[in-house]
Amino acid sequence: MVTFTERAHAKILELLAAEERRGLALRFAIDGRGPVGWQYRLGFVGPEERRDDDTVVDANGFEIYVDPHSLTRLRGAAVDFVETLMESGFKIENPNSPWTDPLAARIARILETEINPAVASHGGVVTLIDVTDGVVRLSLGGGCQGCGMAQVTLREGIEQRLREAVPEIVEIIDATDHAAGANPFFASAEKGSSPLA
Repeated sequence: MVTFTERAHAKILELLAAEERRGLALRFAIDGRGPVGWQYRLGFVGPEERRDDDTVVDANGFEIYVDPHSLTRLRGAAVDFVETLMESGFKIENPNSPWTDPLAARIARILETEINPAVASHGGVVTLIDVTDGVVRLSLGGGCQGCGMAQVTLREGIEQRLREAVPEIVEIIDATDHAAGANPFFASAEKGSSPLA
């Protein structure tokens, strides 16, 4: 069902021992959709928090509790532990897309592999809200929310790249509440440059 690399397994055992948490289990769950994929919850829980409908996996030194809602969405997932200059923590590779629509899945993949790494350099993130009849609704967050260059980034960068990769797109709608943003980088949509332009 779920596999843990040797590094991830060793790290969990280390955390259980270091924090005197022997006897605890690991709750592994889907916690909704994130900007481009699933959001996960990994945390230690006591045996009293095991639910009757949980699937319990013996992970050789600790147990993993998975609720029925998460079970099918985690099937085939692999958990690794990475520690580099750029990232540190558990990394989950999951073959199960949160998008059942193939068009939405293709758009989410472009956001994940190309768009979000580019806007992250400015502290931004682009979230796929939904896709209906070829109409794509996106939300811009982080440094993109309220930024004066958000529309330039959306129209001259994100939209062009998505339409190039997924020609079936009919329309792209910005569903962002830009009034709630802090206008962090640019004062005018007329000047400056987009991280994707």
